[in-house]
Order: sequence, then C-alpha cells, then structure tokens
Amino acid sequence: MSSDHSTLSFEKSRLLLDHFSTQGKQKVKYHGESEWDFHMDGVHQPLNLDLILPHYRARHQPIDHRMSMFVANDHQPIKLKVCRNFPRSKFYLEVQADTSDVTIWLPSDFKGQIHHTGKPHFSAGFVNRILSNVRLNESDVEEFCGEDDVVVVTRGRISFRMWDVQTSRPENTHKESLRRIFGCSRKAPETTIDWDFLLKD
Repeated sequence: MSSDHSTLSFEKSRLLLDHFSTQGKQKVKYHGESEWDFHMDGVHQPLNLDLILPHYRARHQPIDHRMSMFVANDHQPIKLKVCRNFPRSKFYLEVQADTSDVTIWLPSDFKGQIHHTGKPHFSAGFVNRILSNVRLNESDVEEFCGEDDVVVVTRGRISFRMWDVQTSRPENTHKESLRRIFGCSRKAPETTIDWDFLLKD
C-alpha cells in the first residue's frame, strides 16, 4: 500500500471522527454504499450519544433494511440511547468496548435478541417493559430481519435501560421502580439464571 493511499485513509478516518460529536444527538441515516449506517471507532474519549433512528424510509432503502450501527471504544465509558418513534425502524447495534463500561438505553418497543458478555445489570424499566420481548444469549444465532438485534462485547460493566417511545425520554427511574415493587413480578435475569455457564467448556 502506498504512503499516499495510507495518508488519504487516515485523513478520511479523521474527518469521519470530526464529523461525529462524542456527546449529544446523532441522526442515523441510511448509507446503502456502506457496511454501517452509523460507525464510530477509535475516539479514545467518553461517549454519550443519542442515536436517533429515522422515522421514514430513505430513497432507495430496502423495505426490510435494518439500520446498522457500530460503536467501538477502548478504556473509556460508552453511553448510548437508541431513540426511535413510530413507525419504528428495526436496527442492529454492535458495541465493541474491550474493558469499557457500557450503558445502553433500548426503546421500550424493542423486540429481538441481545448477545452480551459478562453479567449485565437490567434497570426496572427494562425488566418491566422490554424483557419479555428479548431473547438473551441464545446459542443458535439467527438473523431475523424483522427484529432488533444487539451485540455487546466488553470486559467492563454492562447496563441495559429503557428509552420510552411514548415520552421520547429515558425511563422514569422512580416510576418504574414503584411499578416493579407493586405491579411487576418478573425478575431480572441475573437473579434467576447462572450466566457463568457461558464460560464453562
């Protein structure tokens, strides 16, 4: 590979990182020519992003297309809110974080599968509103284009929370905690399942 080509590749990557802020709202747009509709890698600083999914289908976007998002960051915390409104855009989110702590707010109408490493923490809102529609770490990985899909790989702490599609805000922690106490009998997975079996031969 020539040095000129390497320089151009580096400049392209640098401009891509400059274009995306590491804090605040980011609109996810369909990019038919790219592997990812949203891609952020190698920022080396804390990320706190609201990933705004489109509420309409872009021109030339296939009907069954899932918005694909990839976020990677080493040794720095990652906070991602996946925000969508009706009609909902299905999505695939992959997070590669090495040792970083990862917190993800998933929309309350999430339906699909989640694959993760370690023992995550699930908020009251997630347990109340999302858990029943989730397949967690199923061994037979299949592609369901009509569903959502999340993959999180990190040796750090993982937390899953809820983004309320009705209020367009993160979950009301106090309200969801009261609902857990007085109206919800479901238990968070980490209290009922021995996730250590994933590490056994």
